[in-house]
Amino acid sequence: MSETEARTAREEWGSRFGFLMAMLGAMVGAGNIWRMPFTTGQNGGGAFLLAYVVLLYLIAVPGLMAETMIGRYTRAGVIGTFKQFFGSKSAQGLGLVVLLVNVALMSYYAPVIGWTLYYAVHSLLLTFSQPGFEAVAFWEAFSGSPLLVMAMHTVTVAALAGVLVFGIRRGIERVVKWMIPILVVALIAISVRGLTLPGGTEGLAFAFTPDLEALTRGSTWVAALGQALFSTGLGWGIALTYGSYLGRYDDVPLGGGLFTAVGNTSIGLLAIFATFPVVFAFGLEPSAGSELAFVSLVQVFPQLPGGAGWAIAFFVSFFFATFTSGLGITEVGVTTVAEETRLSRRGAVLAVCGAIWLLGLPSAYSSSFLGQMDFVFGNFGLPLATLAIITLVGWKFAPERARAIDLNRNAGVYVGSWWNLIVRYVVPVVMAFIIGYGAYTSIGTDDQAIMLGGIAVMAVLVVASAAVMNVLGTADGTGEPARPKGGD
Repeated sequence: MSETEARTAREEWGSRFGFLMAMLGAMVGAGNIWRMPFTTGQNGGGAFLLAYVVLLYLIAVPGLMAETMIGRYTRAGVIGTFKQFFGSKSAQGLGLVVLLVNVALMSYYAPVIGWTLYYAVHSLLLTFSQPGFEAVAFWEAFSGSPLLVMAMHTVTVAALAGVLVFGIRRGIERVVKWMIPILVVALIAISVRGLTLPGGTEGLAFAFTPDLEALTRGSTWVAALGQALFSTGLGWGIALTYGSYLGRYDDVPLGGGLFTAVGNTSIGLLAIFATFPVVFAFGLEPSAGSELAFVSLVQVFPQLPGGAGWAIAFFVSFFFATFTSGLGITEVGVTTVAEETRLSRRGAVLAVCGAIWLLGLPSAYSSSFLGQMDFVFGNFGLPLATLAIITLVGWKFAPERARAIDLNRNAGVYVGSWWNLIVRYVVPVVMAFIIGYGAYTSIGTDDQAIMLGGIAVMAVLVVASAAVMNVLGTADGTGEPARPKGGD
């Protein structure tokens, strides 16, 4: 096959099941297994879950449909998609913004995957059930060793590259088709075991009994909104990229929206089922933050009959969740670089993973730096990327046109005109609110300097991206999207 033919033919998912598992794997990560249980504990249990579900289906599901649809329509990566819609080369810089934010996100998420890999390996080595094991000392020894954390970061990025180099069907799809089912089975098994513990049902009572007073607090809804967006990866370019490998007649509303949301919610609830019964049975603090997974649960699993096996099930499934989401995040960059440069798939993987590894070294070296990166990009970068993609659908393509032309094509679930208002108005307003809220709540706090620096970084990122694309972009003077050739 010639180089031209290789670039013209576009790979597609081998099966609908593979696509669904890939979408679910990309959206299910630390946000579900680690963040959701302690965020639920910190925000009143059932009240938070109720707010989360409402916002998930009101905002995240329509947004995911839009992002997946635009990927299938253009059959291109993030920069290629913006090129097809914008005749202005400077405006095409928004696609570069999404790409750069995505790479920055992955640079500090890769060390977190390394944490889960380290714990998964030690669970298999039965470290946690050894006599005299001290969970706090173990975590402090690991997190306090920059060389060890950087080594795990390096192994993680190498493993991601090892999967991605094989492409969509033989790489990502092949891995997620067995990782995600194992993850679900493991969480179900831990949940069943936890419910049989004395006092375990009290954990579920806390999680699923809504405190109506908490629903009147704005902090509960803001936390739920953050969880709904963070756990689904809306606007990060993942759904757009994965959607670009769909066939023309795949069901976007079901696969790209409802299934992803239902699966995401289900695994998040399973994580709560797997942790809260154990937390309450052993008298732990449900709002313990990150220590809930890396310190508290490590101490109690060995106290269970067959505890070593339960520790393996939890931490291996935790690693699978973070690793499959890492594949999705990294693939955004790989697809785009392969399309926009002369690099082969292998070259694009090496370039993107090399950049992620290098940019991730400071986060691996310093947890404080990792926290600052998460603050800047979580509060400003990711909402900016989401705003760019959703604005493209809502204001450039136009939602009614998108819904009629592509979204409802071969759809088992019909999407009505309500979707237009949410995509055009609600989601952009929510993204602007998140940016403004993050800035407002930082005024007068220790985060004020980081907030101002973060806003400055985002402004420079937008201006620099526009300048770069003004040189490298392609202007056709129409701004009308055209179907790319090949791949049908």
